[in-house]
Amino acid sequence: MNRKKKNKGFHRCIVSAILAAMVISLSACTASDAKDQQSTVGSETSVSTHAAVRNEDANQKIESDTQEKALSLWTDSAPLKTQLTEYMNTITDESSPDFIPVENRIAVFDLDGTLFCETDPNYFDYTMLLYRVTEDPDYKDKASDFEKEVAAKIQAINDGGKAAEGLEIDHGKAVASAFSGMTQEEFNDYIQKFKKQNMPSYNGLKRGDGFYKPMVEVVEYLQQNDFIVYIVSGTDRFIVRGIVDNSPLDIPNRQIIGSDETLVAPDQGETDGLDYVYDDDDKLVLGGEFIIKNLKMNKVTVIAQEIGVQPVLSFGNSTGDSSMAEYVTSNNKYKSLAFMLCCDDTERENGNVEKANKMFDLCEEYDWVPVSMKNDWTTIYGDGVTKK
Repeated sequence: MNRKKKNKGFHRCIVSAILAAMVISLSACTASDAKDQQSTVGSETSVSTHAAVRNEDANQKIESDTQEKALSLWTDSAPLKTQLTEYMNTITDESSPDFIPVENRIAVFDLDGTLFCETDPNYFDYTMLLYRVTEDPDYKDKASDFEKEVAAKIQAINDGGKAAEGLEIDHGKAVASAFSGMTQEEFNDYIQKFKKQNMPSYNGLKRGDGFYKPMVEVVEYLQQNDFIVYIVSGTDRFIVRGIVDNSPLDIPNRQIIGSDETLVAPDQGETDGLDYVYDDDDKLVLGGEFIIKNLKMNKVTVIAQEIGVQPVLSFGNSTGDSSMAEYVTSNNKYKSLAFMLCCDDTERENGNVEKANKMFDLCEEYDWVPVSMKNDWTTIYGDGVTKK
């Protein structure tokens, strides 16, 4: 009886010892697993950190390469290239105090001399009116005396004379009357045909192809960064639409603003629009009456009326764009800039050094960013185009 108790006590000791050894073994395994797991997590964290750094570096390189490609026709020393890319990096960064919401990224561009050849030997719309009144076989014998007088004043400028006083308004009136009765589609067809004429001062360039390639890059760069781009021109709105149609610029008609003329229904006659009712047989035609020349302060007014948001970027080339530039950069709640083209290239373009120097001086006075067509651009119209 005592021996059995002793045996039972001995057995209990053995079992306890075995259980204790198992506990120690399990604890050691658990500690080892935890250490291994911690090591694995640490390794994974390190890999993730390195991967994030690599991705950030890659994204920065892609962004840098994209910007470099976007403005590839600009020299590295061009102030616009430096300032615009720095500006874009800041205003698209949500953590930056200068961040601009997408809906407020609005840019306004002049056309002639900013995006498009200004004169050869005169403005596109001046030259087209001259052709319409003096050469167009379907119209020259129908031209009014007033239209012929305006055409003669344009020809005088082409021959080296100065612009007659009031020509801007008279030209607008003559354009309205000379194309009166055309539908918008017919007017656009006319413009497309005129665009196919050769530029007299250049080899390898049609009138409709006179876009400044470096400035086209700027427009595309802005659009890639969610900007809405408007053209705000002194040229007739419908003519600007025709110039932009079938061009390198992807800007819809609703974002094109220019000088205006009336549109009417063919049977409307002298009936006021308040009294005439448009019906299903009607179509809009050019009404023959000039409304407004969209230059200088008028650009500011029409921006406020039609866009309704203060733009943050302005691009122009003359004092006709000064009010627009100042409107964009004055009392703007967002970071804003104004750029002005200076026509200082007389070898690749119909430049005017005296006019360019005046604009350089204005840029310094008003803190606008100057663009030297001579020094900032690697090309103007492309390698296949040369000046005669």
